[in-house]
Amino acid sequence: MKKIVIHPITRIEGHLKVEVMVDNSEIKDASISGTMFRGIEVILKGRDPRDAVLLTQRICGVCPEPHAIASVTAVEDYAGLTDKIPENGILLRNLIAGTRTIADHILHFYILSGLDYIDPARVIEYSSNDRDINTLKYFLEQGYSSPFLPRDDIDYRFDTRTTGALVSHYLKALDIYRKAQQAATLFGGKWPHDAAIVAGGVSGKLTVDKITEFIWRIEEIIDFVKNYYLPDVIALTKTYNDYLGIGKGCCNLLAYDSSYKIKSSDGNYSDVLFKGGLVNDINNYSELDTSSITEDVTHSWYNDSEPLHPADGKTKPAPNKEDGYSWIKSPRYNGKVYEVGPIASILTTYLCKKDSGIKKIVDDTLSEIGENISSFYSVAGRHLARALSASIIADELLKWAMQLKAGDPAAVEYDSSTAGGDGNGNGVGLCSAPRGALGHWLNVKEGRISNYQIITPTAWNASPKDKDMQPGPYEQALIGLKIKESDCPIEILRVIRSFDPCTACAVHMVTPGGDLIGKYRVI
Repeated sequence: MKKIVIHPITRIEGHLKVEVMVDNSEIKDASISGTMFRGIEVILKGRDPRDAVLLTQRICGVCPEPHAIASVTAVEDYAGLTDKIPENGILLRNLIAGTRTIADHILHFYILSGLDYIDPARVIEYSSNDRDINTLKYFLEQGYSSPFLPRDDIDYRFDTRTTGALVSHYLKALDIYRKAQQAATLFGGKWPHDAAIVAGGVSGKLTVDKITEFIWRIEEIIDFVKNYYLPDVIALTKTYNDYLGIGKGCCNLLAYDSSYKIKSSDGNYSDVLFKGGLVNDINNYSELDTSSITEDVTHSWYNDSEPLHPADGKTKPAPNKEDGYSWIKSPRYNGKVYEVGPIASILTTYLCKKDSGIKKIVDDTLSEIGENISSFYSVAGRHLARALSASIIADELLKWAMQLKAGDPAAVEYDSSTAGGDGNGNGVGLCSAPRGALGHWLNVKEGRISNYQIITPTAWNASPKDKDMQPGPYEQALIGLKIKESDCPIEILRVIRSFDPCTACAVHMVTPGGDLIGKYRVI
């Protein structure tokens, strides 16, 4: 057997290493390693619970809003504020998170993963009056093609005309991504790391001007999602239709209720846009019991312990551990491997809320590409679910914006005395981030954080093998994959990037004491 090592994997967030064992061009085993460290959970100990929303956003500069939402939800759970958030606060959180999620999905497809399928160098042959396209053609003709390398031995299938159109959308996506961030910043206060999301709601004065400017900005973004992004992904699934059967993975899906709250029949915001739960064997939906979640560290660089619930989680590094190969822990549900992400949110909602418009949207899209819901368990299926998620959120943005009431409050005052009066308690914050299920678990003693644990979507998906030697979702999606043995094993990268990795979110602290673990020269 041969070993292939890709380190680091580029065009993802964070640092990730993959090792695969190949026999007769088929991957027989795979190991995914998170090689970067962070220390947010340890830094939070001893701080005021309200500090968590600011510090946890620093985990990632690409998707900080889900951490903000999960963090304030945990603090509000602890402080007894969950049912006291004003309507404006609920709607503003929907708008901030929704707009930034759309931006994140656009970033993933066009900037990070799209170049696995689109060869920008082909635009040299493309006739266009587009100034940006012609500028790109000029630089490519001058030999400045390194951002798009390697290209050798890659099965690019789009013809020149389609490639030219997709590259023009790639360039437009850069502008739309910027505009989406600007729109969300009207309410979030800054980018990255929103300052306005606070325990109790959203800070700042809501004015008619802000609402009007947001609506004006968001219309172009919605148009891009509907008329460029989703059609481009559908074109990808048709052109690379074999990737609807590649990278299947563990086929167990887990999702939390999304943070997008919507009105139920009683007029309260007690419903959610995407419903959480579990999906097994495609059509088998069941409710989620978060008490069944544990983290295993058998093959992670932490001191050995039995699998622990995150509320009791520990982060005790063991960098020289013989059996360890990743700084990512191994989340499991009832001891089983689960994939999280847009396909989980789409399918749990599809199966649970059969009377919702989401089911029709999914059915119509699958009919267009001639597939059924089982095709979501794949590389192309993950891209399709992500685009559908963006489209579904886009449908709601203007509705939420039109419900805002200028001048009304958007937050209530945080008062820790509501948590029993003694400053002791705990809270849990769960939400559906762009990459899937995100959970924050908070413990407070005498008004200060005593323990804080985070399980991110990439921790679920990029987890190493557990005590039962069950590979994580990335690893399972790679095992059995047929590859062309070349200098550029693009099939491996297509599988990994379909999950939209964010290892900056997934890894943990080296040591809280500042002990020297090792010296590294980064080139």
